[in-house]
Amino acid sequence: MQVCHGKAAPLRRIRRGDRVVYYSPTATFGGRDRLQAFTALGSVIDDAPYGADMGDDFRPYRRAVAWEDAGDVPIRPLLDVLAFTAGRPNWGYQLRLGLFAIGEGDATVIEAAMRAVPPGP
Repeated sequence: MQVCHGKAAPLRRIRRGDRVVYYSPTATFGGRDRLQAFTALGSVIDDAPYGADMGDDFRPYRRAVAWEDAGDVPIRPLLDVLAFTAGRPNWGYQLRLGLFAIGEGDATVIEAAMRAVPPGP
């Protein structure tokens, strides 16, 4: 996984075994094609960030994740259920931060919803 344009510091807060849920505001990175869905689910399987060579002097930091088969789940039906979004008109703001912790209850709700949907192609 890579977050915050490849910065190492946020990845250092993550521990082996932590669950990871990716939220995608758009279908295409930087695009205007709104998606607003949870799109990836997995668990961290390493102990520290590592540098990846992407060429052109870009070496983002990443963590190894065991990704699971799970379907995309729109966030809108879950807004009133999730503690980090319930009652917040500006719920999307914190999702723009790149990486933040959510409660165990929210993680369980999202995971159950994603597992109930067959993975895409």
